[in-house]
Amino acid sequence: MAYEVDLAVRVEDALDELPQEGRQEVMETIAAALVRPREWPGPGGWHAAVIFGPRSWVSFTAFLGGIEVIDVGWAG
Repeated sequence: MAYEVDLAVRVEDALDELPQEGRQEVMETIAAALVRPREWPGPGGWHAAVIFGPRSWVSFTAFLGGIEVIDVGWAG
C-alpha cells in the first residue's frame, strides 16, 4: 500500500533553511515515520507522534492514507 506525506508550510520553510546534510537526514526520518503505520496516532484527531533520527526529529499527525508532518528539527 502506498502512503502519502503532506508537509506543513513551516516544515517546507525549515527544510529550505537546512544544509544538504540536515535536509537529507530529516527526509530519512520522515520516511522512517511513513513506513511505521502502527506507530501513527489515530487518524483524524488532535493527537500527534514524534519520531527521532540520529540528529533529527519529526512531529506528525495521521490521516487514513498517510501522515502530515507538522514540525521538524535537526541538531547538526
